[in-house]
Amino acid sequence: MPKSPPGRLDEIDRRITRWMAAHGVRLTRLGLGLVFLWFGAIKLGPGWSPATDLAGRTIETLSFGLIGPAVGVPILAVWETLIGLGLVTGKFLRATLLLLFVQMPGTMLPMFLFPAETFHAFPHAPTLEGQYIVKNFVLVGAAIVVGATVRGGRLEAEAAAAGEKR
Repeated sequence: MPKSPPGRLDEIDRRITRWMAAHGVRLTRLGLGLVFLWFGAIKLGPGWSPATDLAGRTIETLSFGLIGPAVGVPILAVWETLIGLGLVTGKFLRATLLLLFVQMPGTMLPMFLFPAETFHAFPHAPTLEGQYIVKNFVLVGAAIVVGATVRGGRLEAEAAAAGEKR
């Protein structure tokens, strides 16, 4: 285990760590919510989102042509906007996170369905569209952290002492 900084630096470090533990999950939820709200909302505007075309073709491919981009993209936009609103408000978090976790695998699929558009060179050089998709791994991790708190879980500033009841 690394040594703690001496004296005053140790106290400053502990205060910062306590602040992060107290506010980190809420700030993660809000940041995640803003990303979903923003990315969902811009899919509702004509040509506002660089992901619209790829998302529309992915939905069309997954539905075997039954749902075209003109229907699928607005549904996706509303879905993402609802996820964003749920996260920002903190209301209906279980349902919100369910929507998020159902939606996320679909956001990764263009990397497999359209690799020529998502990679300059597979697997190490994603295009801008591919980078847009790769960031979703961070969103999933953040959602898992938020999800760990919906039943009363919490982030603690320091590990419990050995034998201490949690």
